[in-house]
Amino acid sequence: MLKLKGESKDENKGKMKTENKAKGTNTKKQTRHSKEKTDNKTGKKKKRVFVRVMLILLLIIIIAGSVFAYKVYQNGGGLQGILKTGLGHDENTVNNLDKLYCLFLGQSENLTDTIMLASYDPKTQEAALLSIPRDTFIGDDENNATAWDKINAVYQTGPENTIKEVRELTGINVQYYLKVDTAALRALVDEIGGVYFEVPIDMKYDAYSQDLHIDVKAGYQLLDGAKAEQVVRFRHNNDGSTYPAEYGGEDLGRMRTQRAFLTALLEQTAQKMDVNMVFDFLDIAEQYVETNLDFNAVKDYVPYLLEFNTDNLKTATLPGEPDYANGVAVYNPDEEEVEKTVNELFYGVTETEGTDGNTIDGNNISSGEISNETDTIKVELLNGSGSSSKLNEATAELEAKGFEVVQSGNTSSTGNTTIIDRSNLSESNVGKLEEIFGTSNISSGDESQTVDVTIIIGTDYVM
Repeated sequence: MLKLKGESKDENKGKMKTENKAKGTNTKKQTRHSKEKTDNKTGKKKKRVFVRVMLILLLIIIIAGSVFAYKVYQNGGGLQGILKTGLGHDENTVNNLDKLYCLFLGQSENLTDTIMLASYDPKTQEAALLSIPRDTFIGDDENNATAWDKINAVYQTGPENTIKEVRELTGINVQYYLKVDTAALRALVDEIGGVYFEVPIDMKYDAYSQDLHIDVKAGYQLLDGAKAEQVVRFRHNNDGSTYPAEYGGEDLGRMRTQRAFLTALLEQTAQKMDVNMVFDFLDIAEQYVETNLDFNAVKDYVPYLLEFNTDNLKTATLPGEPDYANGVAVYNPDEEEVEKTVNELFYGVTETEGTDGNTIDGNNISSGEISNETDTIKVELLNGSGSSSKLNEATAELEAKGFEVVQSGNTSSTGNTTIIDRSNLSESNVGKLEEIFGTSNISSGDESQTVDVTIIIGTDYVM
């Protein structure tokens, strides 16, 4: 009986172990299943959160894109609208941009056959180009003139010195220069697929020392980069023949051709411009262009340049006559005619001889004087900008518009340009002052016996 009981006890122990083992296994399975269930719930929760975040981001992108697209539309659409919007522009931005002056220098083998003073006004969408002959005499004494008294020679000492001489010649306080190698012209023309241009005469010339060979037939044709360079560098043929007299011989003819070609280049580039081309142009500029232009100062002009119409481009050559000084071939500027040309080209002030005298900005004048619209306007000009250059530029701008600066000097520093009307100025004169100084900050002041208006130049005045 004891044995049987013992066997039964052992059997019971075995059964209990088996049962406990089974329970343990079931418990593990339950724990694993519970964990898997929890992980699945957590995973689903994370997935839902991720989807929500992505939907929110997508919604933000759609809204931002819609807002950006609307602003691009408001800013004119296309590449111009994209650039304006990307730069943070609105409809008022252009009103705060001043006229930009820049000296273009065309370089080939450390020589410059092209010197042009350019201006661009984004508000009026007007631009001007003044060609300056490379032989322009800038010396003090013609009797002792040398080749170094030509403006082209000054270029050898640096573009800053050329700018200085151009200021002296024109009275315009130009600050920037853009020096472009002819390789840039070749690359640019090829980039846009060539330029259609009316070549004025047959051109055949070889300069082996410069590795320059020009061979282009007259007529309207598509010029690639190499042919374009030949056309703008041509001065005369191997046999000595050159442009016809009425066109302008030698250098004068070359400058006229250069201005005409540049006009065609600008027009055809604008027609083909797209985003990809902008980056290609930047690559060309990085390789072949040297400049002191401040990107932060000029970037806001770029979108408006894209809408520029070459019909608004005025061009001219610095007035003067070819001559010889001490045996050196020079070009002597006519100071009186230079002043007239500069006023007309860059300031819109025209002088037309007639029985009743002249006109300035469309106003009749008599006895060679400016009409009452501007000739009695005497200006007191006070410089609160701390910059003598700004005072000089403001004076030149005022006088070009027909105002008379009778008093000038320095005053305490101020941020905003202020115009004080002491004589009930006409709407026309008010408009001219607003255009010159880029401000409508005009207030009335006490009458004065000596001046009609007081202008205080602030640091906000941009030349």
